[in-house]
Amino acid sequence: MEQRIGRVIRNTKETQIDLQINLDGTGRSDVDTGIGFFDHMLEGFSKHGFFDLKVKVQGDLEVDCHHTIEDTGIALGEAIKKALGDKKGIKRYGNFLLPMDETLVLCAIDLSGRPYLNFDCNFLTERVGYFDTEMVREFFYAISYSAGMNLHLKKLDGDNSHHIIEAMFKGFAKALDEACSYDPRIDGLLTTKGTL
Repeated sequence: MEQRIGRVIRNTKETQIDLQINLDGTGRSDVDTGIGFFDHMLEGFSKHGFFDLKVKVQGDLEVDCHHTIEDTGIALGEAIKKALGDKKGIKRYGNFLLPMDETLVLCAIDLSGRPYLNFDCNFLTERVGYFDTEMVREFFYAISYSAGMNLHLKKLDGDNSHHIIEAMFKGFAKALDEACSYDPRIDGLLTTKGTL
């Protein structure tokens, strides 16, 4: 079966992004956003979802991290949507409960074509490295809307911001991998509406 690859080049006055994802990869990544912790999260997303991911971002980090993180989310969502193509044969739904030390995070996805984010988490710190914790929600919001994805992320337990964010990225990877996977029992699209 042909590999599902999506590439997005997105240039604005605030960011220049070249991003490519292969949904049928092995977890290889080449990531450079200029924000070390963000790179670490995207590398974990790639590894644990078995997605091959290439990301190169030049952002206005002299302002702050906001545009770089949000715009990368927009590009990643668009790339996922492109890679999914017509969505024929995919499971559509995916969920994962990911533990990381004291932290427990739930992620659930529906690749319905209808964007929605339900994000339930509070952070005890404002930053991890040069990554503002308030940007976690903005990143996943951008993905959900540009991919047309129903995305639920919920912190069930945890205090350490690093662990919580990492569990969210890895849980998202595992849930997305499941939602993108094929089921031979599915004839066409998994919907009674006829379209996703």
